[in-house]
Amino acid sequence: MASSSCSLLHLQPGSTGSIYRIEGMNPILRRRLADLGVSEGVKISLKGKGPFMGPITLECNGQLFAIRRKEASRIEVNVS
Repeated sequence: MASSSCSLLHLQPGSTGSIYRIEGMNPILRRRLADLGVSEGVKISLKGKGPFMGPITLECNGQLFAIRRKEASRIEVNVS
C-alpha cells in the first residue's frame, strides 16, 4: 500500500501518521517540540481539533500536547 503525505492539519481525529518534514517553523518552537519527541520519522496521532479554529491535540511517544493550527500546517506527515 502506498503512503501519501499531507499537512498534519488535514488528518482526521484518531488518524496516525509518520512525520515526514517540518519546515518554516520558529526555531525555538521547533526545539520545544523536539524536546517532546516530535521530529522527522516519529509516529504522531491527531487526537482532536479545538472549536473555532482552536489548537489541535496530538499524541507523540505517549505524551498529549496541543499546538496552534499555524504550526500544525508546517508539519508534513506520511499516512499509509
